[in-house]
Amino acid sequence: MTDKANIIQLIKSRRSIRQFQQRPIPTEVLIDCVDCARLAPSAMNLQPLEYMLVTAPELVERVFPHLAWAGYIRPYGNPEPGNLPVAYLIVLINKNRIKSRYANDVGAAVENFILAAWSFGIGTCWIGTIERTQLRQLLAIPEDFEVDSVIACGYPAESPVLEEKDDDVRYWKDEGRVFHVPKRPLKSVLHINKW
Repeated sequence: MTDKANIIQLIKSRRSIRQFQQRPIPTEVLIDCVDCARLAPSAMNLQPLEYMLVTAPELVERVFPHLAWAGYIRPYGNPEPGNLPVAYLIVLINKNRIKSRYANDVGAAVENFILAAWSFGIGTCWIGTIERTQLRQLLAIPEDFEVDSVIACGYPAESPVLEEKDDDVRYWKDEGRVFHVPKRPLKSVLHINKW
């Protein structure tokens, strides 16, 4: 069993990464992370999620223009030339396996993938603003699969900083191009026994 202090530290140290080293990630490591996603809880155990890893450099390069990054500070939050992701996980929903409830499946599976990746030192950025039609065509994704989201992957080339803030959730880059990520303080979001 894993030491709980390590799990807590892993969760608390994770940040979205938008600048990546250009060294490849071993495919077996990414497959292990997808296996962790597969094992996440699923509403009614329908298991409607499927996954596509994109690791071929020419395809990774072609996926990039179909994604929108860091909306609050666009385009300054985009990966810079030479710091692009080296792999992507495409999260797909098999429309033949869903009922009305499945939204929690995506969150649980993606968080499992992200934390598993971080345990290997791999940074990720979960992206929901996607040109889905173009991505479907590029990757030959069948029509009965919905493209939910994309997770950009790579070894980090930046170290975002956590900021405890309650008045503004917008992230920013400082003069040194360091990403600052505000998170609401625990005392602002936790209610025990009554409001």
